[in-house]
Amino acid sequence: MTTFTEPMRALTLRLDDELFAIRAESVREILDLVPVTEVPNSTAFAFGLINVRGRVVPLANLKVAFGMAEVEPDQDTRIVVIETEIDQEPTVVGIVADKVYDVTDIEPAAIEEAPRVGMRWRPDYVRGIGKRRGDFIIIPDMQRIFEIEGRRSGTSTAEERSAS
Repeated sequence: MTTFTEPMRALTLRLDDELFAIRAESVREILDLVPVTEVPNSTAFAFGLINVRGRVVPLANLKVAFGMAEVEPDQDTRIVVIETEIDQEPTVVGIVADKVYDVTDIEPAAIEEAPRVGMRWRPDYVRGIGKRRGDFIIIPDMQRIFEIEGRRSGTSTAEERSAS
């Protein structure tokens, strides 16, 4: 786990019934649903491409990485465009969120290491568990998720970067 020594400025969002927080600094923009170009032979995780201001951006479904049930998009569904490091290269990707809430600060004292037992997700996909107003907030390790799940897609991250 990463040790948090100062407040984490985070964008909070919902996947299934869980609250997640991603570093606000990594967020490029938040989009309403846009047309998705499905990629032949892609996986459920990295399932398509979107056009973000003329740039081709891979679109990923974090619910696949976390083993969550898929639901039909609704009026709250958003695409969060982030920059994350994949194989030591900054890469812009989109992730689907069931709902985007707000930007908040999570104090270091409110972030704990993810338990190794009793979690339904891969512990290496979780940087920590935060607490805010009595709610647990999952802090995913976006870099690790994209490196591992991206390799499973059969498309190298170098190919994805050259497509953008």
